[in-house]
Amino acid sequence: MTRILIKGGKVVNDDCTQDADVYIENGIIQQVGKELMIPGGAKVIDASGKLVLPGGIDTSVHLEESFMNATTADDFYSGTKAALAGGTTMVIGHVLPEKNESLLEAYEKYRLAADAKTCCDYALHVGVTWWGPKVRAEMEKLVREEGVNSFQMFMAYKDMFMLRDSELFQALQHCKDIGAIARVHAENGELVAEGAKETLELGITGPEGIEISRPEELEAEATHRAITIGNRANCPVYLVNVSSMGAGDVVATAKMQGKVVHAETTTAHSVLNGMQYYHQDWCYAAAHVTVPPLRLDPSTPNYLMSLLGNDTLNVVSSDHRPFTIKQKAMGKDDFTKIPHGLPGIQDRMSVIWEKGVIGGKMDENRFVAVTSSNAAKIYNLYPRKGRIIPGADADIVVWDPEGSKTISVDNQVQGGDINLYEGLRCHGVPLVTISRGHLVYENGMFTCAEGSGKFCPMRTFPDYLYKKMVQRAKSQAVKPVEREPYTGEVVAVANSGKRDLGSLDLDTPTRPSTRHGGVRDLHESSFSLSGAQIDDKVPKRSSARILAPPGGRSSGIW
Repeated sequence: MTRILIKGGKVVNDDCTQDADVYIENGIIQQVGKELMIPGGAKVIDASGKLVLPGGIDTSVHLEESFMNATTADDFYSGTKAALAGGTTMVIGHVLPEKNESLLEAYEKYRLAADAKTCCDYALHVGVTWWGPKVRAEMEKLVREEGVNSFQMFMAYKDMFMLRDSELFQALQHCKDIGAIARVHAENGELVAEGAKETLELGITGPEGIEISRPEELEAEATHRAITIGNRANCPVYLVNVSSMGAGDVVATAKMQGKVVHAETTTAHSVLNGMQYYHQDWCYAAAHVTVPPLRLDPSTPNYLMSLLGNDTLNVVSSDHRPFTIKQKAMGKDDFTKIPHGLPGIQDRMSVIWEKGVIGGKMDENRFVAVTSSNAAKIYNLYPRKGRIIPGADADIVVWDPEGSKTISVDNQVQGGDINLYEGLRCHGVPLVTISRGHLVYENGMFTCAEGSGKFCPMRTFPDYLYKKMVQRAKSQAVKPVEREPYTGEVVAVANSGKRDLGSLDLDTPTRPSTRHGGVRDLHESSFSLSGAQIDDKVPKRSSARILAPPGGRSSGIW
């Protein structure tokens, strides 16, 4: 039995900050307040001058995953250790089945690998990478029996993961029926594929091609389409990897219109810009390749950080998918073959504190919201996770707002041989991480065991997403107009073999006859887009050579 008393700190939740001690026993927060009555034998952690935060929840990590012919540089052990070192106590990973692969089988394979290695609590999103009756049935089974409550759909990755609009609509309808969270990666996959082809034809093969071929208007258009489809399906939409000002504006507008939409950006998109792709060092440029790409406009990160601060964007994840330079080099002659993904599971909280809180975009309460509490609310884990109150899981970070560290690849725990934030000095660092009541990280030392993390089954129909939808469905229910039936005469329709006029809007009719009783109106064009021309039946005249055309000959020397 582990007893811990965190004494003298400031407890920070998403809505308030208070001076309070925290007493933990059996993995649960038992008391929060001043002058607590504590049994003997408790380990005391002095948090004087420090903040006591709920452990971070990283909503998008890719560990031990094969993607674009490469396997990520972190497995579940090294990845979750790095998370704990950065103050994150829960991660949500991705199961991405191949096309036509069973969702259940892919999920079971992933669980088997993860359960043996994770050092912190985790949950899983399952990718809906194809559509059919089998997928529909397996989604329901995953929700009912396996504790999965979120599915990710892709509007990009043509011929790989991409769903057509009709399939996306059906998938969102099904998510609504089973109470799941519908995560959508929004980019126009068709135009991205065309853009990549055109860019390569221009001879652009380097990492800058990723930014050229995926302009932000393709993200903004798909974001608008995803929200529209979700609205028609009456399903809350959760947009992932929002990377541009255009997409951010679409989300903001949709929220103002009352649409139920939530959105997540990543640490990299809210801190870095796309100028990295134009660096002279190919390795450096390739290390920043991700999708959607980092944006060229240098004001974009500042804008996204502001949207995080004002709740237009709700969550910041690391989207941790680390590859080595050697793996990225598979695309040395073709940018479309560079594996997409950036590291960041360890640095997420410190970097967001530095750029968000120290940068004046948010206070410590909003920091807790975007790194932990909002994720807990959206994924139906709140208040068991994401809040420091009696009865909650003892996932806690003692945070030193005055402390500082310089990020470097040389001292990182996460995998990969490059760090995007190399040399960045962060003010605000985790000193102690407690996971499920166990002290797992303290001043650079780990005391966590491989496989000590637990899978967290997640409940469906989170109030944070669905409460409004239920009320909206009641208020906006479509009903027929009640009226007296028509009892008058109905014109008889002669069956002349002609098509029903109701289908005219489906097929473009050929050019109608002239309005002037067979006499050609010279004001009308004789050209028709249908292919048939007005003078097709007029016999062609044999050609005649004009010897002296009006205006004189044109065969002279000019």
